Amino acid sequence: MSQTILEVSSLTMDFGGVRALNNLDLDVRKGEIVALIGPNGAGKTTFFNCLTGLYVPTKGDIFLHRPDTGKKISLKGLKPNKVTEHGLARTFQNIRLFSMMTVLENVMIGRHCRTKAFIAGALLRTRKTREEEERIIETSHAILEKVGLSRYENDFAMNLPYGAQRRLEIARALATEPILLLLDEPAAGMNPQETIELVSLIQEIATDGQSILLIEHDMKLVMSLSDRIFVMDYGKKIAQGTPSEIRSNPAVIKAYLGEEIDA
Repeated sequence: MSQTILEVSSLTMDFGGVRALNNLDLDVRKGEIVALIGPNGAGKTTFFNCLTGLYVPTKGDIFLHRPDTGKKISLKGLKPNKVTEHGLARTFQNIRLFSMMTVLENVMIGRHCRTKAFIAGALLRTRKTREEEERIIETSHAILEKVGLSRYENDFAMNLPYGAQRRLEIARALATEPILLLLDEPAAGMNPQETIELVSLIQEIATDGQSILLIEHDMKLVMSLSDRIFVMDYGKKIAQGTPSEIRSNPAVIKAYLGEEIDA
């Protein structure tokens, strides 16, 4: 069995008198594509916000196991920039790009958490700073090539087709060198052809050993991509398993259809 890299246990998130997450357990293993699904309002994006430091959970634990160092790091309560430094990167359901910056510049910004130059070096343009900047540009070019956006690198992000903007968000996340890539509804708003291209891209990224946790409503995409699936409803995990197990699970069918199912 592959090494566990994300370990979430008893994660609970309260907003006043509303419990958005209720003792949620979830894990992701190295090199795995895991999907988190559920009806609208199930708590999926709240879960991502807890993982990435936008929310501090009411209780529970979030641990990242770094394969390179063997260290077990608690992410609970860390600021978003620190979570990114430790190896979690995400995209958002609503695209968040620097619209008036070029495609290349958007990816270069993703490298910020891996740079070593200090303010003095940047101001004085020292040799080390220049060399580091060259490496950032080189790495960013390679990432754009990987996601199929090289021809747009000098265009403003706002001028990209919608599907390309989605790819650019993924490219910027990859630039942070994540241990785990979080994708929040990556196919939202895409046409069928863009969705096919997205599936191909995610599969290619995973082939390189990248672990991925995604939220998605497109069940065809989920079933074709995922190694395992976790299902949420009203903040609770109601099922987990392989795509074939989830497809026929009565509790999952009931959550989506709102009716009893003959087992």
